Amino acid sequence: MFIEPISPSEAAGVIKALYEAEEKDSGYIPNYLKLFSHRPEVYQAWQQLGAAIRANMSFRRYELVTLAAARKLTGTYCMLAHSDNFLNSGEVDEAQLAAIATDYHTAGLTPDEVAVMEFAEKIIVNSSSVTQADVDRLRGFGLSDAEILDVGLAASARSFFSKTLDTFNAEPDAKYLSFGPALCKVLAVGRPFGDTEKV
Repeated sequence: MFIEPISPSEAAGVIKALYEAEEKDSGYIPNYLKLFSHRPEVYQAWQQLGAAIRANMSFRRYELVTLAAARKLTGTYCMLAHSDNFLNSGEVDEAQLAAIATDYHTAGLTPDEVAVMEFAEKIIVNSSSVTQADVDRLRGFGLSDAEILDVGLAASARSFFSKTLDTFNAEPDAKYLSFGPALCKVLAVGRPFGDTEKV
């Protein structure tokens, strides 16, 4: 990490409470939280924003949008974390997860899921290139205007978090090494991780 986080032994106030809650829930303090240790209120605001966006989407759609956005953002940490979420949910197995991360067009997804991921990618690559036709295409798959907005919100919000982690080189947590070298290689779309680590 390019900046020195506040250590658990030095933590006080809001960040101390966040550290303790994460350690109780997860058994460790994630590096992304350590990064925000100097501005824990910003992290809390991110949590609230993310929860508000997720509340209006199915888990599966949210994760697909997030993976599409993280891949285009070359956000290795977010790819690993959300792949872990997706895999642990039982929505996908490891083979399909790897296929989605490699090329979701050939990963056995439904046409509307592919369209949603394409829309998310377009937002990340160049949001000003989004047209009425792109929105109308999602409408054609039965998405309401509110649901289309949700996709845009999820993709745009991912840009904030992934770019913040990458800007300050927040290293993905060691727990993701459990994926194994082959899957880590597929998911390490930006900064290297695991066996892809540069020597």
